[in-house]
Amino acid sequence: MRKALFGLISFMLVTFCAHATDHADENPLRLDHPDRHVVVKGDTLWDISETFLRSPWLWPEIWHVNPQIANPHLIYPGDVISLVYIDGQPRLTLQRGPGDRTVKLSPEMRIEPIDTVIPAIPLDAIRPFLKNSRVTDQQTLDQAAYVISGHEGRIVSGGGDTMYARDGSGEQLAKYASYGVYRPGQSYVDPDTGELLGIEALEVGLGKVIAKDDDISTVRLNSAEKEILAKDRLLPTEEVKVIPTFFPSAPEGDVNGKIIAVLGGVSQLGPYDVVAINRGERESIEVGNVMAIYHDSGMAMDRVKNELVQLPPERAGILMVFRTFEKMSYALVLKAQRPLAVGDTLKNP
Repeated sequence: MRKALFGLISFMLVTFCAHATDHADENPLRLDHPDRHVVVKGDTLWDISETFLRSPWLWPEIWHVNPQIANPHLIYPGDVISLVYIDGQPRLTLQRGPGDRTVKLSPEMRIEPIDTVIPAIPLDAIRPFLKNSRVTDQQTLDQAAYVISGHEGRIVSGGGDTMYARDGSGEQLAKYASYGVYRPGQSYVDPDTGELLGIEALEVGLGKVIAKDDDISTVRLNSAEKEILAKDRLLPTEEVKVIPTFFPSAPEGDVNGKIIAVLGGVSQLGPYDVVAINRGERESIEVGNVMAIYHDSGMAMDRVKNELVQLPPERAGILMVFRTFEKMSYALVLKAQRPLAVGDTLKNP
């Protein structure tokens, strides 16, 4: 029985059926693949897959679940991934390493194993964009409650301070409720159509309404990533789970997108940098979708016909989507064979 290598038990390989047919006649293994790999701390699931496969996102096609293992979808340091052949076909199998990884649950506490589950991709690279950043629209920001002053008229507030906020035309603050304090960032515009895809909202703090007088609320700041200023906006907090179990997969439909921004203040774009792309949920993009990055090769002179011709784009890297919004997504660059740039195109892997 074949299931996804890493993730929820109920996840089935439906999304890979069509893709598997396209690769049925191809050997998915790398020429230099090992026969076994002992998982070590610092490994990622993507790295492990890439050790064996030419295309790491194709691992579900050759994964063989061992029915004797309670949860084969979680991989730990010390586990052994082995390459075997079943009915003449290559398969990857899992052998648990030493140690008791029993997870005990009670109404009061959760006791987890010391060994941590191997993540799909480096979580440190994407955690700030899961926790401290979101994409919204101008109407939501315009109608949100906003900071009017710090305590005793101060213009700057920080963690532990109290401040005052006023209800917006759409967002009415609720007593004892918690809110994120956001500052508008860059606007994301589709380079081909000129459509506004969203506005980055950077979380600068977290607070709780402790008193309310008509439309003016007193807010205690529980934490502050940056100085809180007048006109910063208050929005309900989002519950975004930081989990190691992504599902690398090929997009269901044809992709024709672009990198529209580099996040995190990075100027040189390479592996493990985070980018914004102009495709999102309305284009059926899902978390885990893998896309190939193509770089513009420029023009060349045809000296026979004495004319300039456009060279075909050159495949330059791979990225994986880790957070989606309605009209756009955030993605992590996993591989770059050459320098990448805003404007590079995205296609099916």
